[in-house]
Amino acid sequence: MSDNTMSATKVKYENTAEFAEKMDEQDPLKEYRGEFLFPKVNDKQCLYFAGNSLGLQPKKVRQFIVEELEDWEQWGVEGHFEARHPWLPYHEFLTDSTARLVGAKPEEVVVMNTLTVNLHLMMVTFYRPDKTRFKILVEGGSFPSDKYAVDSQARFHGFDPKEAIVELWPRDGEKTLRHEDITSKIEELKDSLALVMLGNVNYLTGQAFDLKNIASAAQKVGAFCGTNLAHGAGNLHLKLHDWGLDFAVWCSYKYLNSGPGSLAGCFIHERHLGQKDIPRFEGWWGTNKKTRFQMGPDFDPIPTAEAWQLSNPPIFQLAALRASLELFDKATISELRKKSELLTGYLEFLLEQMTEYIQITTPKDPTQRGCQLSVTVGGDAKALVKDLSKKGVICDFREPNIIRLAPTPLYNNFEDVFELCKVLKSHS
Repeated sequence: MSDNTMSATKVKYENTAEFAEKMDEQDPLKEYRGEFLFPKVNDKQCLYFAGNSLGLQPKKVRQFIVEELEDWEQWGVEGHFEARHPWLPYHEFLTDSTARLVGAKPEEVVVMNTLTVNLHLMMVTFYRPDKTRFKILVEGGSFPSDKYAVDSQARFHGFDPKEAIVELWPRDGEKTLRHEDITSKIEELKDSLALVMLGNVNYLTGQAFDLKNIASAAQKVGAFCGTNLAHGAGNLHLKLHDWGLDFAVWCSYKYLNSGPGSLAGCFIHERHLGQKDIPRFEGWWGTNKKTRFQMGPDFDPIPTAEAWQLSNPPIFQLAALRASLELFDKATISELRKKSELLTGYLEFLLEQMTEYIQITTPKDPTQRGCQLSVTVGGDAKALVKDLSKKGVICDFREPNIIRLAPTPLYNNFEDVFELCKVLKSHS
């Protein structure tokens, strides 16, 4: 790709099919599109912009899962040791890739459970309220499961969520949060603040938060800081270790393309590892690997994030995620992020030519967003999304009147974006 197409700030976008075709020809990541299976409508490949909800299936997923089925057939229980990828340490095959993906050390990450389960496990460790320091700071309009989780944790510890949970809302007349309002609220709560728990990217607005400075502000007043990376992992270039967050959790079925309801990930900063007395719910898969099968009565934690594991993980789901992570390793998240800024910038450019019909609510600043643009339309957004689906354009609707469009750099291209906007314009 030529230098003038490496940065969205240097590209002069054009509303033409020829421009989109040229950008795709110059795309150094174009080969990865062919690694995925696209849904079809009337035997025609769909325009798929819902990777923020469910990623497409990598072609290798079928092969990887079939291999495990074959090894189960051949080996039975001995597959734990004799399978091509032995099941006993299978989750370890994903550790290095996961660490690279989120900017962590290998010992700080583990793939386990599902997202909200991991969030609860992290709050067992990092929400330690007392009579004066008991509040949790969240963004208003966070994903409901996050809100249910923090509310229930507050109640579990004997606090009224109406007093314990503090929600951040945009200023009057604004649709997204200002960073200075987040940090000033942290300073205001100060000695009463136990935990800052934000989504890395707000699921509805698509706004990405400055986690490094938020974590610093939280820890400065004596609070822990964690994040839900459901819309960040595989989307943004993360540096969790360097940013100093205490913990992070994420799912893998959105940008990480591991299949519906698949496994989740977890990060615990190294400063919290190796502590036998840290508050934690424990299970046998988190105990010392060398003595695990001696079935002793006492828990001896693994000195890594693996200590938070409860049970042995499902192999088929790990296999699906391994197929996707291999692609991320080859493409690299830094290169994917470069393409993402270009691709999302192109979508923004085309949508801004339809402002009488479409309004973008996601921040314009690329550092405050990933690949998702949330838009409102001058009509019934829910009906529009249903109509688009019938015509082979897949995106998603969220109440009250939001359409989310996510040009995902692993498999979307500029021609997809151009064709999407042609269809949208025909509905205006």
